[in-house]
Amino acid sequence: MANISDEIEQFILSIWNDDEELKLSRNDLAQYFSVAPSQINYVLATRFSFDKGYIIESKRGGGGCITLVRINDGKDEVLQGIIQELDNIEALSFNRASNFVHRLEREGIIDGKEGDIIKSAISDKALNFPAHSANVRKNVFKEILIGLMRR
Repeated sequence: MANISDEIEQFILSIWNDDEELKLSRNDLAQYFSVAPSQINYVLATRFSFDKGYIIESKRGGGGCITLVRINDGKDEVLQGIIQELDNIEALSFNRASNFVHRLEREGIIDGKEGDIIKSAISDKALNFPAHSANVRKNVFKEILIGLMRR
């Protein structure tokens, strides 16, 4: 049985057409799923983040109105955007790197096998430097992305 966050994510994805954006009411979603609005915020922040290929826009005083924007850039723009994001952080967790890899798969830049290989290459076990693996992971992942831009 899926947890409530999974159900909310699946519901949002199921009502999303091929449009680039989707307008939602946080309060209506919270009421529909009988959860606090903070649960909706949690799902949006963790399942629809930039590294997963989304931008969340909300207006103050808009009654909980949220607009989700699906980032549909070309291959180079996606890769450059992720590289820029990497340049703005000190270290990269495996979880966040996996989110980027899933986005690359969804955008058709890599396939599932390539994604599995990348995740294996940047795993803590492969890096074997637990104390510094997040810094090493960021550098290795960035070099992989630069390689993808060249092909």
